[in-house]
Amino acid sequence: MPQSSMSGREAIVQSIERAGVVAVIRMKEPDKLRAVVDAIADGGIRALEVTMTVPGAVELIRRLAPTLPAGVVLGAGTVLDAETAARVIDAGAQFVISPVFKRTVIGACHASGVAAMPGCFTPTEIFEAWEAGADVVKVFPATSLGPGFFTDVRGPLPHIKLMPTGGVTLDNAGDWIRAGAVAVGIGTALLDAAAIAAGDFDVLRSNAARVVANVRSARS
Repeated sequence: MPQSSMSGREAIVQSIERAGVVAVIRMKEPDKLRAVVDAIADGGIRALEVTMTVPGAVELIRRLAPTLPAGVVLGAGTVLDAETAARVIDAGAQFVISPVFKRTVIGACHASGVAAMPGCFTPTEIFEAWEAGADVVKVFPATSLGPGFFTDVRGPLPHIKLMPTGGVTLDNAGDWIRAGAVAVGIGTALLDAAAIAAGDFDVLRSNAARVVANVRSARS
């Protein structure tokens, strides 16, 4: 259910921070979504992002939201405008992630008490998004930046919550956490397309356990 207060937003952000890993679900076979979710949840993933590039994403979120295991939070990704934000929130998204920074999307999320996580690339964008009320700033694409970028940015801006997406793997997730990320967003490396096509969901379960262990080790 959408959160109805600032404390609700904060609770979701805290859940994402505790989880340490947000699974970015961007797949071509929506009929396999449930099996994918169950597999990665069994592997320890506790935060899910269903992107708007998945066919029928809004209705999938609507069906998925009330059936998730306790402690798993559900968000929507690749949300590009306030209207889409309103639709996914109505469907049950507890947080909204964008590849870009748009104040109107943050406003739509906060009007419903839902956490907003816009995508930014430069320190200026990151700071402006935080000033606009971003609950977490998604650094995207992080592929060409590397964990050292987080270390550098957090020098002058230690109070901003950062999460990389792009360039995160099963084995380097902990490097981002050690560099100051509050969580990591991981898609392709976690959700093996060949395994999904073959129905081999044990691969996804193993991948999930591996990245979760990597993050946990980085925090110990």
